[in-house]
This record gives sequence, C-alpha cells and structure tokens, in this order.
Amino acid sequence: MTDCQLYLVTPPAFDPAALAPELARALDAGPVAAVQLRLKDASDDAILRAIDILRPVAQERDIAFILNDRPDLARRGGCDGAHVGMDDMGAAQARALLGDDLQLGVSCYDSRDMAMRAGEAGADYVAFGAFFPSSSKDTDVRADIDLLAWWTTMMELPVVAIGGITADNCAPLVRAGADFLAVISAVWSHPDGPAAGVRAMNAAIAAA
Repeated sequence: MTDCQLYLVTPPAFDPAALAPELARALDAGPVAAVQLRLKDASDDAILRAIDILRPVAQERDIAFILNDRPDLARRGGCDGAHVGMDDMGAAQARALLGDDLQLGVSCYDSRDMAMRAGEAGADYVAFGAFFPSSSKDTDVRADIDLLAWWTTMMELPVVAIGGITADNCAPLVRAGADFLAVISAVWSHPDGPAAGVRAMNAAIAAA
C-alpha cells in the first residue's frame, strides 16, 4: 500500500470553459490530491477568469486548487495555495504574499540546498524534477531518483516528483517515497481521454 497521490497540472494551452468538463471527468475518475493551474504569459484577467471557472471544479470535490507562479493572484482568486519556481520569486516572498493559511509549493529542480532553504522559508512541499524527458516543459535539469530517496529518508516535508512521469515509468518514484506525482501529458494526452489517464496513473501507483 502506498501513500503516493496524483497531482494534476493543467495542460500547456487550453480554453478554461472547454477544459472544465474534462477536468471534472478526470477528477471523478479516481483520487487526485491537487490541481495546479499553470498559465504561462497570461494576463491577470485571463488567470483570474480561469481560476473562476476551474477552481470550483476542484474545490467542490475537496481537491486543493493551486496556482502556478502567482501567489498574489492565488489569494485574490480564492485558491488553496500557490507554487513558485526559480524564475518566479523566492519562497519567503511567496509565503509573505500567501499568508500562513494558504499552501506553498516550491520547485527545487535537482538541488538539495534549494529544497532545504525552501522548507526553512515556509514551503509546505518541495518539488524535484524533471526525472524523465518531458514534452510539456523544456528543461535541462535531470533529477536523480537517489535525490528523491534521500529527501524522503531525511526530511519530513512532503515532496512532489515531476517531469515526464507516466504510468509506465512512475514505479521507481513511488518506491523512492514520493508523496505526489505531478503529471500533465500522462493524463491530458492519454489516447482514451483524461479520465482514462487518471485511472491508469492511479493503477500504476497502486501497483508500485
């Protein structure tokens, strides 16, 4: 039995109104711990509109709705938290914007030091990756599964594994102790649709 859970990130490009029913079907297909809204290079109005459309889909199912990059808009939009990366802002600044009541996740790539500093600055979870080549996000970073195993052995702060994760390759990450597997293409590009993608990922997590 594993405690690892699915962390679903929105696809790279989408219309929020069209995505909402697909997201509902995906979330109804099996356990999902969180949904992250990722809208790169979008205006504040576009982000807030997407939040208004998609946030209720997650929150009505008691699933955390996390906004990527923008802690300021996360609070304005009624999100459950925000996730920041190296190019967004520091963890301490993000925590100050979110306050103490909203969740903060921090991308730490392949860096133990960055992850420890994020924890000290108030992160609720850290994310390592990419573990595998990803079609959703260009990155030269390759995190080693040994890093994940070290973190879960030494630290209590929850950890998310991200980057090219599929039902076929996720087992080592689950066995290394990942608390969450963040996926995009494994769900949204599944040949039988997003709901089938969620079922496939959860089956693979359980089998690991």
